[in-house]
Amino acid sequence: MKLIRFGAVGTEKPGVILDGKKLDVSSFGEDYTQDFFANDGINRLAAWLEKQTASCPEIPETERLGAPVFRPSKMICIGLNYADHAKESNMDLPKEPVIFFKATSAIVGPNDDLVIPKGSEKTDWEVELAVVIGKKASYVSKEDAMDYIAGYCLHNDYSERAFQIERGGQWVKGKSCDTFAPLGPFIATKDEIEDVHNLKLWLTVNGETMQDGSTSNFIFDIPTSISYLSNFMTLQPGDIISTGTPAGVGLGMTPPVYLKPGDVVELGIDGLGSSKQTAKAFE
Repeated sequence: MKLIRFGAVGTEKPGVILDGKKLDVSSFGEDYTQDFFANDGINRLAAWLEKQTASCPEIPETERLGAPVFRPSKMICIGLNYADHAKESNMDLPKEPVIFFKATSAIVGPNDDLVIPKGSEKTDWEVELAVVIGKKASYVSKEDAMDYIAGYCLHNDYSERAFQIERGGQWVKGKSCDTFAPLGPFIATKDEIEDVHNLKLWLTVNGETMQDGSTSNFIFDIPTSISYLSNFMTLQPGDIISTGTPAGVGLGMTPPVYLKPGDVVELGIDGLGSSKQTAKAFE
């Protein structure tokens, strides 16, 4: 099943994609919240749909898509998780996962505009696979880690490199600006993805390919990352773990290339759809 949320900003409703059609499932009575995932919402929704699909209104193709999860308790990112990206960033390969947070206020819909922050000159892109946690996870073993996953979605981990690297302190400043976390178009439930460790991911800027990688090149695979994180914090249902980006970011180019108003960024991952953001200046 593919979970979507649709409608105007702040009034999104839950939906699904079934047999290529977008269906409004707001009559199910629950949004895709922490409680939804914690209380076996995916299986309950699937059972409900077996009887109610015919009564679900079809969503127009023109309808805006929002982020496919509603207000996750946290968004955790794994940095430098591809060897080629660590190299282009002039950083050593990590011996343990590099962890940073991204403010959940940065989360927007998959095709919403990217707002270049006030004072920014180094806004960059990063296509990433995001994992959605399905049940509370604390001190989870690598062997059991995949059992804690609800599904996967596409994420563009936008980064302001001067804020991130040149201003001191932690990376979170350069990662958390408004609109810096477009998610979706949908959450693919775990059963939709045959091999999450062998997915192609790509990103273009103004039609030019910048990133072309594969999740087969993770330094730390998904079970390792979930297990590792769960030793330091409880992962709540609906939490997002973004798993890192392959080479091809603007920071790694010679000379570096950064986004400017009017630039169009498109990205995608096998089985997880694609998204498109147009950069605009802060107003």
